[in-house]
Amino acid sequence: MSWDSLGKGGRWAVGLLLAVALLLAGAVAAGSVAAAELEEVVARGELIWAADQEGGGPHVFLDPKNPSQLTGFEVELAELLAAELGVKARFQQGQWDRLPLLLGRTADCVINGIELTPGRQRDYRCSRPYFAYALQLVARRDAPLTSFERLESLGPHGRWRVGVLTGSAAEILMRGRAGLEVDVVGYDGTVDCLEQVTTGVLDATVLDDCIASFYADRFPRLRAVDRPQAGGFYTILTPPDTPHLSAKIDEALGRLLTDGRLKQLYDSWDLAGRQQVLLLRDADEIPPAPRDSWGHLLRSALPLLLSAAGMTVLLSAASFPLAILIGLAVAIGRLYGPPLLRPLLAGYVEVLRGTPLMLQLYALFFLLPKIGLALPALAAAIIGLALNYSAYESEIYRAGLKAVPGGQFEAALALGMTKWQALRHVIVPQAVRIVMPPVTSDFIALFKDTSVCSAITVIELTKRYSVLALSTGRIVELAVVTALLYLAMSWPMALVSRWLERRLERTGAARQP
Repeated sequence: MSWDSLGKGGRWAVGLLLAVALLLAGAVAAGSVAAAELEEVVARGELIWAADQEGGGPHVFLDPKNPSQLTGFEVELAELLAAELGVKARFQQGQWDRLPLLLGRTADCVINGIELTPGRQRDYRCSRPYFAYALQLVARRDAPLTSFERLESLGPHGRWRVGVLTGSAAEILMRGRAGLEVDVVGYDGTVDCLEQVTTGVLDATVLDDCIASFYADRFPRLRAVDRPQAGGFYTILTPPDTPHLSAKIDEALGRLLTDGRLKQLYDSWDLAGRQQVLLLRDADEIPPAPRDSWGHLLRSALPLLLSAAGMTVLLSAASFPLAILIGLAVAIGRLYGPPLLRPLLAGYVEVLRGTPLMLQLYALFFLLPKIGLALPALAAAIIGLALNYSAYESEIYRAGLKAVPGGQFEAALALGMTKWQALRHVIVPQAVRIVMPPVTSDFIALFKDTSVCSAITVIELTKRYSVLALSTGRIVELAVVTALLYLAMSWPMALVSRWLERRLERTGAARQP
C-alpha cells in the first residue's frame, strides 16, 4: 500500500500515531536514564546539586559584592553535605518549579527551599527536614490590608491580587483556602512578587517568612501583615532509585544537626538557629500521597488543560492580527515612506528581531510599572507578542511587496491613482496573496511561542502542563495530552497553509502563456 493510497484521513491518522509514538518513546528513553547512586557520586568526586539562582535569598543568589560567586545558606549547606560525603559540591542551574526534572539527568539532588509535601514524598526520595518555614503575608505600608482574614472580604478595588511563587506551598495555600476574595497570580521568582507589590500591580504577596525577613531592608515600603500562617519543612530531593545516596544525605544532616554546625549555619544567616534545631529535632515525616488512576487524572487535569489551551488561542488570535497590521505598515513605510522615516523603521525591526521575546515581555510587564505605567499581564503578553512578531511580518511583507513588478505601481500612477491608492488597490493585495503561506506558518509558530508568556504570570498551556505534571508525577501521560492539544490547534492552520500554497501554484500556472 502506498502513502498516497491512504487518502487524507489515513495519512492524518498515521501521522498522529507516529507523533504519539515518538513522544512516548522519547519519554520512556528519558525515564530509563539511571540516576547516579552514592558509589558513582563518590567515584566522580562531586555532588551535583540543583537550584535556581534567580530565586533569591537567603537560599541561593549571586553575591552582590562578587557577582561571579553564588552565596546563600543553601550554598553553604550543600558544601557541608558534600564534605560529609567526601566529595566537592557542584552547582547546577534550573528553573525552580522544574528542578525535580533535573534529577537523574544533570543533578544528583535538589536543594532549594523545596517544601516537603505528600506528592513529593510519593514521587521522589525526600531527606529528613533541614529547615522549618512559615508563610508570611506582605503588603505595602499604606495598604488597607491589616490581617490575613481581611482577604475574606473585597478590597477597595474589588478582589485582592496576591502574588505567589508558582508551585510553592504559598500557592497551594492561597488557591486551596476557601472563602478568600483573592485572585492568585503565580510568578517565577519571589523578588518579582515583591517588586510588583511595591509598584502597586499586586496588593500583597505570600512567601516564606525567611524570604520576607531577608528582603525587609531592600523593600522598605513593604511590611509583614499579621503573624505567619501555616508552614512546613524544606527537604532535599533525590531520584527514586538512589536509596544509598538518600540515606547518606540523611546521615549527614543528622550529624550536622547534632554537632551544632546546622545551628551555627543558620545563626550566621540570622535564621534563628536554636529555634530551627528544636523544630527539626521533633519534625514528623509526612506520609506519601497515593497515585491517582489514569481516569481520575484525565477527569481532573483535562478541564485545566483545555482552559489553558483557550488562553493560548486567545493570545494567538489577539496578537497576530496586530502583528500583521504593524508589520505591513512598517514594510510599506520602509519601501514607500519618507526617507527620514525609513532608518527609524529599519531600527525598529532590527531591535525587535535582535532581542529575545522574553526580555521584551519583561520590559513591558516589570519595567513599565517603575515609571507609572502598569499593564495587566494579559495586555502585556498580547502587546509583546504583537510587537515581536510584527518585526518578522514586516520582513515577509517587504519581500512580498518587492516581488510585485515595479511597472504595476507606475501604471497605477499613470492611470491617475495617488501613491497610497496604488498601494492599497494594486500593490498590497498582490503582495498579500504572495505572502499568505509564510504568514500562516508564522501564526502556527506563534501558538508555541505563547509559552514564553508564562514568564509574566500568564498561565497558558505549557505552563499549566508543567505545574500539573510536577504536582501529579504523571509527566509522560500529561505530555502526550498537551502535545495532542497543540496539534489540534495548529493542524487546521497547517491545512490552510497547504491549501493556499496549492491555490497560488494553480493561479501562477494559469497566468503563464
